[in-house]
Amino acid sequence: MSGQPSFPRANVLVIGANSVQALLPSTLISQADALLQAHRVEEAADLADQQRIKFQALITVDEHEAAQLRYVYQRLGFQCLTETLFDDAGKHLFAGELDPRVLISYYPDLRGDLFSEEDAIDVYAGVAEYLPQEESIDDIIAANLVLNYSPHLSPNTREAPPAVELREMLKMTARDMLEAYLRKWRTKLKMEDPKRVQYLQPVMAAVDTVLAKLCVAHSKPTDLRTLLSEPNHIVLTELEPAFIDARQFDALCRLYWQYGQEQKLISAWAKLVDGEWKDDEVKDPLGSMFALLGERRDRTLIQQWSIWLTKRDPDRTLKLLTSLSSGKRTTEDDRGLLTQLREADASAGRRYLEHLVLQKRSQDVDLHRQLATSCVDELFSCLADESTSKLWRAKLSSYTSSRSDTSFLSYFASTTPDSPSTRTRLKTILFLQGSSLYDPRPIRERLLEHEKLLRFEIAIVQGKLGEHRPALTSLVHDLHDPTSAEIYCTLGGVIVPPKTAQSLGERFELQAWSALIAPPSVPGKPGIAKAQSMNRLVTVDGELKKTLIRILLEVYMSGGEATAERTAKFLNAQAMNLDVLDVISLIPPDWPLSILSTFVARSLRRTLHAHHEGQIVKAISASQNLVVAERTWLVIREQGRVIEEAVDDGEDGVEKGVPASFDEKVVLHADALAQETAPQVVDIPHREPSAKEVSPRSPHFDEEVGT
Repeated sequence: MSGQPSFPRANVLVIGANSVQALLPSTLISQADALLQAHRVEEAADLADQQRIKFQALITVDEHEAAQLRYVYQRLGFQCLTETLFDDAGKHLFAGELDPRVLISYYPDLRGDLFSEEDAIDVYAGVAEYLPQEESIDDIIAANLVLNYSPHLSPNTREAPPAVELREMLKMTARDMLEAYLRKWRTKLKMEDPKRVQYLQPVMAAVDTVLAKLCVAHSKPTDLRTLLSEPNHIVLTELEPAFIDARQFDALCRLYWQYGQEQKLISAWAKLVDGEWKDDEVKDPLGSMFALLGERRDRTLIQQWSIWLTKRDPDRTLKLLTSLSSGKRTTEDDRGLLTQLREADASAGRRYLEHLVLQKRSQDVDLHRQLATSCVDELFSCLADESTSKLWRAKLSSYTSSRSDTSFLSYFASTTPDSPSTRTRLKTILFLQGSSLYDPRPIRERLLEHEKLLRFEIAIVQGKLGEHRPALTSLVHDLHDPTSAEIYCTLGGVIVPPKTAQSLGERFELQAWSALIAPPSVPGKPGIAKAQSMNRLVTVDGELKKTLIRILLEVYMSGGEATAERTAKFLNAQAMNLDVLDVISLIPPDWPLSILSTFVARSLRRTLHAHHEGQIVKAISASQNLVVAERTWLVIREQGRVIEEAVDDGEDGVEKGVPASFDEKVVLHADALAQETAPQVVDIPHREPSAKEVSPRSPHFDEEVGT
């Protein structure tokens, strides 16, 4: 392809005295302009088609000549457009590669806000001179009708029925032409060099957006779905009103999904769920909302829609809320969401509260207080049911009349049918025992309203308050449950042992509640707790345990001979924690001696055993001391000793008041040295002893050594 423009060449030159003239052949542009000015449109079209065929036969085409051909086709297209020959106009404009935005600009209802006044498009200067002066296609059609049919149609071309009908047909033809034109351009743009795509973004956006509007306006849902399923550059804000007006909500949701407009997408689904919008093509919008929120896990978006979702599907909403990671949520956030959920659905609010306390393991005092109150409310609602209240009274009466070693809790759980009311009571018992963060006083006051039926629950709360004597008295004399009373003493005020709690959790699917007392073990590793319980004491204080045992013993004895047998069993079981003298002082005088015989015999036997064990330990210790003394005697003897004596004042070389030292080790070493090196004599410098100084004599040597 030549880079230089091709100019027409003259074969005949006329040379004058002052000038040179040439006879030039007519150019394509000049010929086309002349034909168009003479309104010979078909001949101009044939001329352009012949030139195009000629170019198609060439391997390379001069760019200047190609530009001339494009100019001619654009002139032809706009000439046809002015004459409302829309099919020919579209064909010629596409052959002239006219920017689609120029043609779209004549459709105000379709262009919307795609273009602004500052936008500019390059157009040939010759083409710009012949652009239609009308603002829109409708104006072009109206002007053409006036030109051709006025004043022949009465009353005028705007109101005459034939003119109105013709105008509508021309409008439809113009829109069909635009749609076909844009489809061709969309196909052409797909084959463009990827490097030029970024420069063609405005063109592609205009083509796709207007084409989608035409699909909506012409009721072509299949073509619209095909367009949306392919990569596109649709301007969302331009299509939203069109889709809503045409009630194409499925296409609108697809568009929101493609452009990541999750907030708008969820809002659209919500309107479909509420019935504000209707579109049979959208299947299960509520399920789509849950799927999207669960996939995105956007906390802000979930919290914004959680209340609305709770009113439609509380179960899935709670599942969505509880599946979120709780690391970034604060207690204030949890409280705020809890309040909103309660306002929307009380049941959902209660279940979310259970999640916060039982699953999230919140240590907030207020949340525990709310859950304790909620449990009591549910318990009272069960008691309001006559059949449930009658069943529980029957169970209580049956238990108190029988002398069973089973605790009341185990008896109730094993004999009462599994039902929501049974689980409600078990949940209440497990939470009241397992949590140490709620205030027991208001709970106790409420439970006292049904004191006869809820003695076990009241005893739990009394244990929390440290009211040990009333709790044990109620368990022994009112509930006739000495087993729970003894568990109470063993565990330091706890009535529900971990094993019982774990068993109830597994049987009634209350693992989250039983975990407050007995944390579940790691699968495959029995005995290894997954999480710490909220209330389980690692060790029971020994003094507290002895105090509780003494209180229980007093409670047993206060029952008279009716509890004598149980008292004897208790004494034998807790003999290690009881003092025999204290027990004897508590036994009523009229009780038979046989009750104490086993306890006293075991106590005396244990005391004697401890005494003998102490003697053995003492003897073993004494023998070990003798062995150690024997081993160290020789070492101490070889080390010798230092003897210090006071020195009189005035002696030379001795500081006043400082005693003289006699190192026995020196004597020993000197004697040994003398024996090894005899008969050599080594003088050891020393001062003359005073008259008052006494030279010690070693008990093992004859020499006297003074220092």
